[in-house]
Amino acid sequence: MPAVTVLGLEGSANKVGAGLVRDGRVLSNPRRTFVPAPGQGFLPGQTARHHRGCVLAVLREALQEAGLEPADVDCVAYTKGPGMGAPLVTVAVVARTLAQLWNKPLLGVNHCVGHIEMGRLITGAQNPTVLYVSGGNTQVIAYSERRYRIFGETIDIAVGNCLDRFARVLKEVAHKMLASGECTPEDLCFSLQETLFAMLVEITERAMAHCGSQEALVVGGVGCNMRLQEMMRIMCAERGAKLFATDERFCIDNGAMIAQAGWEMFRTGQVTQLEDSWITQRYRTDEVEVTWRD
Repeated sequence: MPAVTVLGLEGSANKVGAGLVRDGRVLSNPRRTFVPAPGQGFLPGQTARHHRGCVLAVLREALQEAGLEPADVDCVAYTKGPGMGAPLVTVAVVARTLAQLWNKPLLGVNHCVGHIEMGRLITGAQNPTVLYVSGGNTQVIAYSERRYRIFGETIDIAVGNCLDRFARVLKEVAHKMLASGECTPEDLCFSLQETLFAMLVEITERAMAHCGSQEALVVGGVGCNMRLQEMMRIMCAERGAKLFATDERFCIDNGAMIAQAGWEMFRTGQVTQLEDSWITQRYRTDEVEVTWRD
């Protein structure tokens, strides 16, 4: 069977990336990050403008780094959702345009599934219970019967966003405690992180027990956090299980993760028709039919 090469375009939040994957090998994976003014966070409109300004440069870099031409690409994959509306639309428009210009099939990919498939590829985990922790999403996931089933998730604010927001408003919400000398900003940040991570580890362990799993995989931007990985590793060791995790090259949003999930989908016959190539801001992980497993 001839090798299949997929271009993946990611832009659901403050990172825009283009990655090329060929049959399980990451050929290139450049990205750019929108950095707003300190203390402000990134807004959808500003982020979309950033992505529009540099997405073509990132695309050229991906092709050059991989040593490929458009003719070498078999499929164009893009992030359909979940994510911020304006940035998602920006990347979707680019993907649709490339698919038509290059006469290539198009694939809309679930962002969360992209993280999972990238984690499985890089670490070699076979059937792990997944802890997905990022700025906008926090879920505990396990695969069963052609779906990634969600065992637990945040319904108000994701862990990454919670940590960022707490840092921005720290002086406002903790003024009395800090003024009295009862604690320092570092004390509060440490306590919040420890509490959040302990909750994540506990729910992941419950899911592992329920599924009889001996593998845990941490994915998403917050998954780079070494303290979280340490706590997860201790839990897994106590259960006789194994922890799988990656570094910031693949944990943080990137185009190669969309390419890898797109590669898995494409080789099982999935294609997104042009008229269906919209975005879905609240595209749930468990809505995706996982045709490439079992």
